[in-house]
Amino acid sequence: MEWLIPVIIVVALVLIIGIYLWATYNSLVTLNVRVDEAWSDITVQLKRRADLIPNLIEAVKGYAAHEKSVFESVTQARAETLQAQGPVEAGAAENHMQQALKSIFAVAEAYPQLQASQNFLQLQSELVDTEDKIQASRRFYNGGVRELNTKIKVFPNTLFVRSLGFHEREFFEVAEPAAIAEPPRVQF
Repeated sequence: MEWLIPVIIVVALVLIIGIYLWATYNSLVTLNVRVDEAWSDITVQLKRRADLIPNLIEAVKGYAAHEKSVFESVTQARAETLQAQGPVEAGAAENHMQQALKSIFAVAEAYPQLQASQNFLQLQSELVDTEDKIQASRRFYNGGVRELNTKIKVFPNTLFVRSLGFHEREFFEVAEPAAIAEPPRVQF
């Protein structure tokens, strides 16, 4: 009978540790899937914006065909956005895209007929809507990354989660936060 108490204590400890590992693993899997879903949302919005860019360029080209360097920079930024692999590359591409969009809208300001064009106004509206969705998706993604990274870094999780295949994820940050602080300005 004396041996029964230590056995019960050991079994209880193993059971508690097992439940803790099971719960931690499941919560990490959930957070990992949430971060993947959030990244997918960002890529969908970036693709949507990239799909709007050729139409925007064509609308502006009709009025300002001589602004070749502006169109080339927007096209290059669009290509970078579509080719970005992961948050770091997407952040760099985002900086380039914001600068390129600002330049194309600066060109558009010089042409009142263009600003009055219904097609151009609709494209601007869709672009602003898409920029808002990108910002919201980015916040959701970064929130998920924060939760996942925190769960990985806290003790005692930090002792074993990496061996289970979990690793910290990168935030979707841009080098120049001021460049994306607000969507491109649209004047009606």
